[in-house]
Amino acid sequence: MRVIGLMSGTSYDAVDAAAADLTLDGDSLVLTPLGLVSDTYSDALRAALAAALPPAATTMEEVCRLDTRVGQAFASLALRAARELCDDRADLITSHGQTVYHWTENGRVHGTLQIGTPAWIAEATGCPVVSDLRTRDVAAGGQGAPLVSIVDVLWLRGRPGVPVALNLGGIANITAAGGTDGPVAFDTGPANALIDAAVRDLTQGGMDYDAQGALAARGRVDPTLLRRLLDEPYYARPAPKTTGKEVFHLPYLRAALAGCGPLPAEDIVATVTRLTAVTVADAALSVGATEVVASGGGTRNPTLMAMLRTALQGIPLRTSDELGLPSAAKEAYAFAVLGYLTVHGLAGTVPTCTGARHPSILGSITPGRHGLTLPVPGENAPCRLEIFPR
Repeated sequence: MRVIGLMSGTSYDAVDAAAADLTLDGDSLVLTPLGLVSDTYSDALRAALAAALPPAATTMEEVCRLDTRVGQAFASLALRAARELCDDRADLITSHGQTVYHWTENGRVHGTLQIGTPAWIAEATGCPVVSDLRTRDVAAGGQGAPLVSIVDVLWLRGRPGVPVALNLGGIANITAAGGTDGPVAFDTGPANALIDAAVRDLTQGGMDYDAQGALAARGRVDPTLLRRLLDEPYYARPAPKTTGKEVFHLPYLRAALAGCGPLPAEDIVATVTRLTAVTVADAALSVGATEVVASGGGTRNPTLMAMLRTALQGIPLRTSDELGLPSAAKEAYAFAVLGYLTVHGLAGTVPTCTGARHPSILGSITPGRHGLTLPVPGENAPCRLEIFPR
C-alpha cells in the first residue's frame, strides 16, 4: 500500500508530506521511503494561528476559518506529494492535522483538538483520508501522545539495551522501546517551543528560530533563570504524561524572567536551549537509556545537540537518519504507518506508552472519490518495523 503521511508540529510553521510503500512481510511491516515534500504556511495563516493559540482568546468564527484554511494547505501539499512522490498512485493519506489545543488538568487529558478538515484533502486528491488520530486514545483514558510511540517501539525493537527515540519538535517526547517494565513514552517538556518564542520576541519578529543555534552559542546560561524554569512541576510528574504550548509559551517565559534583571538576548536563548537539553537528558536517564535516536527540527540546531550530548553523560546520541529514517520526515512517516494500521483494522497505540486502558484502532476515515473499500483486516499485528531503502 502506498501511503502519504501529513504532519504539522507544534511549531506550526510548515506542513510535511512523506510517502512510503508499506508491505506486511510475515511479522514485519516493511517501510520503503519514497521521499518528502514540505511547504510553509503562508505568513497570514501562521499569524492567524499564532493569534488564536493559547493563552490568547479566539472565536468560533476564527476556529472555522482556521480549520478550513489549514485543511486547504494540507490538501495542496497532499496533491503535490501524490504527483511528485507517488506518480498519482497513492492509496491512502493520513493527516495529523494541526494541534491547536491539548486539554490537560491534574495530569489527565480530557480532550485534544487538531484542525484541518480532511474533506479538503479527499476532494483534492481523490484518496481516502485517515484523520483525528489522537481522540480515540484520549477516549480510552490515554494521553493521546506521544502517538508515534507504537512506531518507535516497532522500529527500535531488537536493538540492544534500552534504545530511546527522541523527537525534538516544539515539544520534546521520548519513547523507551526496551526495559524490564516494557515500553514507556511521554513528553519531556519544551524542545523548540521556548527557544522559538524567545527568539521571535527578542528580535521583534525579525527571526522565527535560532538558525544553527547561533544566538545560543554566543550566550551564557543564566543559572537563576535556569533554576526558575526547572522548578516547573511538570518535570516531576510520573509518566505517562503530555504537555504542550498551552503551558510553554512566551508569557510563561516572561514570568520566569521577572526579577532576573536585564539579560542579553543571547543569554536568554542559551538558557532555554540548556533547559531543553537538561530536561530531555533527565528523562532519558530516568528510563535507563543506553542510546538516544533523535529526529525533528531540533536536530538541526548544533548548539542544542552539543548541550544534549553533554547532559547525556556519555550515552550515545545519533539521529534517525543513521537508522534509515530521515529525521526531518520521521513523524510524517510515522503517521503514514498509523494510517496503514487503521485501515487494516489494527490498533495504533501501546497502553504503557499513552496510559490508555487498552489498545485502540485510531482515527476517522473520510472516503475518497471512488468510495471506500477497506483492505481485509489484518489477523496479526506486526511485531517490528523494517526500513528498506528504495
